[in-house]
Amino acid sequence: MTRQPLHRRRPLTVLSLLLVVMAMALGPPPSSAAGTDWWDPTARPAPDSQINVTGEPFKGTDSQGEVRGFVDAHNHIMANEAFGGRLICGKPFSEAGVADALKDCPEHYPDGSLAIFDFITNGGDGKHDPDGWPTFKDWPAHDSLTHQQNYYAWVERAWRGGQRVLVNDLVTNGVICSVYPFKDRSCDEMTSIRLQAKLTYDMQDYIDAMYGGPGKGWFRIVTDSAQAREVAQQGKLAVVLGVETSEPFGCKQILDIAQCDKADIDAGLDELYDLGVRSMFLCHKFDNALCGVRFDEGGLGTAINVGQFLSTGTFWQTEKCTGPQHDNPIGGAAAPGAEKELPAGVDVPTYDEDAQCNKRGLTDLGEYAVRGLMKRKMMLEIDHMGVKATGRALDIFESESYPGVISSHSWMDLNWTERVYRLGGFIAQYMHGSEQFGAEAARTKALRDKYDVGYGYGTDMNGVGGWPAPRGADTSNPVRYPFRSTDGGAVLDRQTTGQRTWDINTDGAAHYGLVPDWIEDIRLVAGQGVVDDLFRGAESYLDTWGASERHQAGVNLAKGAPASASSSESGILTSYAPGRAVDGDRGTRWASDWSDDQWLRIDLGSTSTVRRVTLDWERAYAKSYRVEVSTNGTDWQSVWSTTAGDGGLDTARFSGVPARHVRVHGLDRGTDWGYSLYEVGVHTS
Repeated sequence: MTRQPLHRRRPLTVLSLLLVVMAMALGPPPSSAAGTDWWDPTARPAPDSQINVTGEPFKGTDSQGEVRGFVDAHNHIMANEAFGGRLICGKPFSEAGVADALKDCPEHYPDGSLAIFDFITNGGDGKHDPDGWPTFKDWPAHDSLTHQQNYYAWVERAWRGGQRVLVNDLVTNGVICSVYPFKDRSCDEMTSIRLQAKLTYDMQDYIDAMYGGPGKGWFRIVTDSAQAREVAQQGKLAVVLGVETSEPFGCKQILDIAQCDKADIDAGLDELYDLGVRSMFLCHKFDNALCGVRFDEGGLGTAINVGQFLSTGTFWQTEKCTGPQHDNPIGGAAAPGAEKELPAGVDVPTYDEDAQCNKRGLTDLGEYAVRGLMKRKMMLEIDHMGVKATGRALDIFESESYPGVISSHSWMDLNWTERVYRLGGFIAQYMHGSEQFGAEAARTKALRDKYDVGYGYGTDMNGVGGWPAPRGADTSNPVRYPFRSTDGGAVLDRQTTGQRTWDINTDGAAHYGLVPDWIEDIRLVAGQGVVDDLFRGAESYLDTWGASERHQAGVNLAKGAPASASSSESGILTSYAPGRAVDGDRGTRWASDWSDDQWLRIDLGSTSTVRRVTLDWERAYAKSYRVEVSTNGTDWQSVWSTTAGDGGLDTARFSGVPARHVRVHGLDRGTDWGYSLYEVGVHTS
């Protein structure tokens, strides 16, 4: 889920404001007669939506053996089951048919007067024609955030238009559920996630039945990259399961006290993995026990900050950023409807303009969760994490050369782009309008070329985010129907469901079936080069996933090795001896005397080719230091150095050199204390 710009309108109720806060946290049917073409079902329900695509979906790979096709890295097919089950109206499929699937929520009848969330997100009085099938007078629409956009036939059209990978993020938020007055089930987040996973498999079965039985449909849930490649090469759609919640594993924080432990994290990760989940977010909108979030701005940011306080007992805390990356500025805009819900005497803090980073980074439990994802070969979604948390997560991945990092919908500071690509990670952009999409794509084009990677999009449909508005039929370069797909093998006309026909020029991206039309609009506005990068997206996403699966934790030659130091701080109850930095325990550390010229030396026992040294600094870090190696313990060679150390987790990479002894030589302290290292790793790769 992502942000939705708010329009000026009459003051909202407290309930409305809280719902906005939480939400940001987040015709005639074709013939059903048996056909001879593998892509045409033999038993499509009647009546049903049209697809309005002709031509065979492309199969196989290109001349270089790469998967062809688009990837949607962020979608919410089953969000209608989230938030208590009545926030997103309509279903992606129904055994009872399209009329049952595409109908409004009960409280929206007869005229939308009780469509509270529709009023909040779309302005006006919220009134609308509730009828879906067959008229669809008012929904789905690009600016209607409460109605189903992922009907299976619309997803089918996107597949027929060239998409080959779709990430279905199972999503919910217990706080939205608790404050929204209409619900028909509990607000437990994990209960909703389990249901959404089951229904995704049920949707696969539903589509299979149209094509003659298990395994025959185009919608294929995959649990490893090899399966995904096989599905894409068959010309079908590989569906990957992800998770986006605010309190995964029950890891809420109240007054900075975690409401979960490592056992909860392990149990949660194991269950998600068994459900088929292969990527996930660790925090979203509210700080939790795992990490701090990237803020929202202005009055909306203030309202979310109030919501965070009411939920956790703490406001956001900011600090000056240490690099070019920053979180969104909170600003001082008021949100009076939300602020009056604060206890007497409690006010939203004021924030310095030059302090734009969330003070809360990746917690110890958050680091445990990151390493748990790595252990299970899963991928981490870094969108919505504050830059402090993101920086630490990237440090951890770099220290282990782990590529499994995803930015799926434009909620990451773009200054992280090269670090993500250098690791082997993948980046997708939110489904912006074609002009904005082209502009953001241009900003990162040079890095895509440098690292030879494709690009993705994150539609975030059913995610309460808002989608591209129409550019207008009178624009100088409208999409002209029918048009050919990017691969050239399919022809797409305007999409019709029931009595309604949509046109991207006048309707915008109203539902998922218009994704191919939106891509054609990007081609016209931003150029063929952007579309070419998108057409390589499926391959690059699968590269990241596959490399994560193949990753092997490197052997740490330093673990348990004899260590010595120029000095060690004395402790009455705790030892800070050199061996504490190589004991494999991140809860212990070596600490030097409080002077600049200090060193820690490790004897590997025999000569090996060393290429990487990792240093996990305590708060007492080195601003200037070098890594030195020796084969005899007497003659030293400097292989890596820095004068801009900032603590945290450093990874020193260099050309392979023979070494039996490795020395970390501190030259200039970053604090008034000495030097202190939790753990030093020495690796051959």
